[in-house]
Amino acid sequence: MPTLGEQAGTLLSVGDAKHAGTALSLFDFGPEDMAEVADFPIADLAAYRLRGEVMWLNVYGLSDAAAIQAIGERFGLHPLVQEDILNARQRPKLEDYDDYLFLACRVFDYQQGARLQSDQMYLVLGDGFVLTFQEKPTGVFEQVRERLRKGRGALRRRGADYLAYSLLDAIIDDYFGVLGQFNDKVERADGQLLAGRDNGVLRQIQRLKRDCLKLRRALLPLREALLSLNRGDDERFGDDTRVYLRDAYDHVVHVLESLEMNREMVGDMMDLYLSTQSHRLNLQMRVLTVITMIFMPLTLIAGIYGMNFENMPELKWHYGYYIVLLAMGGISAGMGWWFWKRRWI
Repeated sequence: MPTLGEQAGTLLSVGDAKHAGTALSLFDFGPEDMAEVADFPIADLAAYRLRGEVMWLNVYGLSDAAAIQAIGERFGLHPLVQEDILNARQRPKLEDYDDYLFLACRVFDYQQGARLQSDQMYLVLGDGFVLTFQEKPTGVFEQVRERLRKGRGALRRRGADYLAYSLLDAIIDDYFGVLGQFNDKVERADGQLLAGRDNGVLRQIQRLKRDCLKLRRALLPLREALLSLNRGDDERFGDDTRVYLRDAYDHVVHVLESLEMNREMVGDMMDLYLSTQSHRLNLQMRVLTVITMIFMPLTLIAGIYGMNFENMPELKWHYGYYIVLLAMGGISAGMGWWFWKRRWI
């Protein structure tokens, strides 16, 4: 980690930069009107004054320490919060800094349907403003933007706490989509396993186990954060908004329960795979044993008549060779029929 040995609050970018530079988008809205700036200049941030009742500033890119510091100074963010925002590997958590709430979480996506990728996301709720920080554009908040543009629902009429809930709800809804893709992968691997096709199914099961672990590590702290908000420990969420937070908490619990079911299914798939491999090995060993047992008496006969004794009357018979071959064939056929009757082959 680049921050090891550094003083707490040192602003250093941690992780791969997924978005070059820092891009800002701003929504300034109230019940009657709304202003949107798609590419807001960071140089104008310090002098900007709120026109409506709520400001939502969304930031793409977590690698520019100077930009994050400028945003932090404008909204009074603690240096430790700024340090966390620059850390693209931050664990999910919720922290109360008296003047604002700070939430760190992760969003996931299956890139091209193959590997599970995660992106860091942060949310800051203060008096009359909401800040969101993303590593790159993900489209998670696009529906919230559309609702603001069209004035649908109660989003414009409510305060910053309801906007923060709406953004949290969008993040949780995104988990449902990822979970659906995860379910499809589990069912596909299970179908291949039951069909007996061993073309990399073990690698798929191991990958599913890792994906499940990543999702649980992100969802469990998010559940605890929502539980803390529902307890009413923080007054930034009003009673009318806390009702919606309870619904968001139920959604997180639903996702976790579905994930646990899939986790058990993946574990059962691993046990089934090992049992299938053991059964297949037993079948192969049984076939090899049967073949060995069939050839054992034939080897015995060939060994007896391969001895160099002179007093062996059968060696002088004219049809002795054919009689021995016939006996060996009869023994083989008889043993094969007996094994087949016992369903060993």
